[in-house]
Amino acid sequence: MTTTNGSTGPATQAAEDNLEGLVGDNTSGQRVARPNPEVVARAKRRRFTAEYKQRILAQADAAKGSGEIGSLLRREGLYSSLLATWRRERAAAIRAGLSPHKRGPKPQADPRAVQYQQLERENARLLEELRKAHLVIDVQKKVAALLGRALPETETL
Repeated sequence: MTTTNGSTGPATQAAEDNLEGLVGDNTSGQRVARPNPEVVARAKRRRFTAEYKQRILAQADAAKGSGEIGSLLRREGLYSSLLATWRRERAAAIRAGLSPHKRGPKPQADPRAVQYQQLERENARLLEELRKAHLVIDVQKKVAALLGRALPETETL
């Protein structure tokens, strides 16, 4: 007899339990495996629409009796932490909607300002490279002086 892992030998009880999902013989005389309908192949993250969240929050806010919110959560398959998160999001959206904001069209980014910032960054990078090059040149001069070789003077910028 062949076990579920492909080796030959007597099948164990665990291997026989795994064979419960197998269906009868197919045309070739072999048993065909059928996936277990209870196990999800890959879990999917649930996404809730704004309307759904509003409806659930309205039902939770309207619940007055003991255990009504719990029964709502069980019926919808939700966790209480979702209610807390959704309430926080609702409060933040209300605050954002009521906060004053500047009227009129949004200012457009000036292309010259963007180019100026890029040039400033490039200039800073080149200055840093120049500083490092001067340090290397100074070290080379000192090493040459210690070894008794004089390097020709270079014009400094």
